Amino acid sequence: MSLLENTVRPDQINSADFDAIYFTGGHGVMYDFPDNEGLQRITREIFERGGVVSSVCHGYCGLLNTKLSDGSYLVAGRNMTGFTWREEVLTRVNKLVPYNAEGGLKKRGALYKMAKLPFVSYTVVDTNLVTGQNPGSAKETGKKVVTALAQS
Repeated sequence: MSLLENTVRPDQINSADFDAIYFTGGHGVMYDFPDNEGLQRITREIFERGGVVSSVCHGYCGLLNTKLSDGSYLVAGRNMTGFTWREEVLTRVNKLVPYNAEGGLKKRGALYKMAKLPFVSYTVVDTNLVTGQNPGSAKETGKKVVTALAQS
């Protein structure tokens, strides 16, 4: 409880203390994650030293604007997934969300993958990038993060 009561800001985090980062989902992260430079720094540093970067559902919004040290987008040329635009439409929130996150990732060069059916568990692993499509993918994604950590 003490940790929850005294949450630190991203600029207070030494990424070297962590082997992975896991971006959780929910529509709120569409606002909170994309332009957070502290989260981008932590993500870039973990990824570039071979740590695991992961997300589930809308958590991939935290990867949307993350660039590597060479200036390229972390997601460019990488296989990944996240909550699909089709799932936004089917849940009738497509007119409420601030942007099409799936489309944004594709514009940044992500090789976006999705399950054949909406709302089923689906996880994509691309070396040290592990992403899950929707809330139903959280368990599978978590297990694959553990596997990736064991291999790093």
